[in-house]
Formats: sequence, C-alpha cells, structure tokens
Amino acid sequence: MLKRQPVLPDPEGRPFQSEDYVQWRLWAIADDGVQVPVSVASRKDTPWPAPCVLYGYGAYETSLDPGFSVARLSLLDRGVVVAYAHVRGGGELGRAWYTQGRLAAKPTTFSDFVTVGRHLVSAGVAAPGRIAARGASAGGLTVGAAINLAPDLFCAAQVGVGFLDPLTAMLAEDLPLTITERDEWGDPVADPLAFATIAAYSPYGNIGEGTYPDVLATAALHDQRVAASEPAKWVAALRARPGASGQVLLRVELGGHQGATGRYQAWRDEAYELAWLLDRLDAASGLPRITSG
Repeated sequence: MLKRQPVLPDPEGRPFQSEDYVQWRLWAIADDGVQVPVSVASRKDTPWPAPCVLYGYGAYETSLDPGFSVARLSLLDRGVVVAYAHVRGGGELGRAWYTQGRLAAKPTTFSDFVTVGRHLVSAGVAAPGRIAARGASAGGLTVGAAINLAPDLFCAAQVGVGFLDPLTAMLAEDLPLTITERDEWGDPVADPLAFATIAAYSPYGNIGEGTYPDVLATAALHDQRVAASEPAKWVAALRARPGASGQVLLRVELGGHQGATGRYQAWRDEAYELAWLLDRLDAASGLPRITSG
C-alpha cells in the first residue's frame, strides 16, 4: 500500500467502507467479433438488473484507467451500476486498439459503445430502459453518435463540452486546433473519404426520428477546443425533430474546456449532472446504507 485517499463520512455521518463495494471486468462481443473490455463497479448489495451509467471516450489513444472516485459514490450508494466502455479509439489494448477507432475506422468507436450497452442489458447488469450514457469532449462525440445509432437503448445522455459537429470543425481551417486534429479525424477538405466518413457519423448531422433519450448538454463560452456553438446547435436540432419529446437541456458556463474555475465550482457542476442522471434513472432515493461486519 503506497497511498490511500481519505474519504469523509457521508452526509448522515456514516464512514466510508471500501468492502461495501465491488468491481469487475466484462467483455462485450463487437459486430466484428472483437472483445471489448468493460470495467464495472457497484455496491455489493445492489440488486440486478440495476439502473446504469455507461461512460465512454475512445479517442487520442487515451486509456480510461479504472480508479477510485469520491463523486461516484453518489451513484453507487443509490443502487446505480457504473460502467466504463473501453471502446476502440482509446489505448487500453495497445496501438492497434487505437488505430481501429480513428480516421476511416472511427465509426467502430460508436458501434463498440452501443455493443457494450446492449451487453450490459443482456447480461442482466443494466435494467432495460434505465441505462444512461455519459461522455465529455471526444467522449461527447461517442455518446452523440451512439444515441443516433441506438436511441431506444438509452433513457438519458449527459454530454459535456461535446465535439458534436465534427464536420464543420474539421472544414474550418482558421480554428486553432483543426489542422492538428486532422491526424485524429481526417482531412475532409482534401480527402473525399474523410468527408464522407465524418459526415456519416456526425451527431449533429445524423439526428433521426422517433424516440430519443433525454439529454443534458453542457458548453463553455471560453472553450478553445470545442466551441459552445456545437452543443447549442445539437440541442436546437434535437428539439426541432419532428415529433420531438422529452427533456433536452443546455447548460452553458463561462469557463473553458476543462470546466469551471474556482475551488468548489467543479464539485457543484458534478453534483448538478449527477442529480440529473439520478432523476432520469429514477434512482434518486437509492438504497439503504449497509453496515459491514
């Protein structure tokens, strides 16, 4: 043991006990037969199937390394299962895992995310109709594209500073990150295949009809990576769908891409988003706190 993070007692004064929680690994089989790893955590007395929050990223060869989160306890203590989809485009399984989810292969990231969601339901972990998708930045692209592919799978989607209009961004050479970002997404100006690929998976450009999940999107006015106009356009398009129903919210902050500044504002923002997820999952009341011993 090198380090143990201190955890304060809960609001009712009960101490945190790590033995009250469990974590495990699942494998979901993608459309092409590849096994996609999924990290899952829950309180050990959570009855299955349970409401579930599924988080995804899948870009830049970034690995979603499983780790402890104090904020996650707010979900776990209310009987929510939290899952992390290690989709292709990330770096969890090496360089090949990344290259299978970038450039022309980018759609694999989104189909992997949908595969993981369906596997959680079929395995009896996630309750049908009570699975929420969550992602930020490039993970917002993953969530936005996934709900276009399978809108009936998710009851809610929380997207933070999401890269939701990638085609417009990659066509605008005067934006600060567009040229360097083309190594990740492709160059739609010079490459017709890149143009067609990005256009086909753009969350903003491929919104369908029928029932969609409830949505909470956040944006930042001083974001130098993802313009606030991207989540705003996406929300407007979702609201304008024929027969649109449900809750589609946009929350705009003054900060940048990494979130609000200030000692406590990041916690307030996280509390707001978790409260919204719990409400959409009908899990706000939660489970009684167990006592180990």
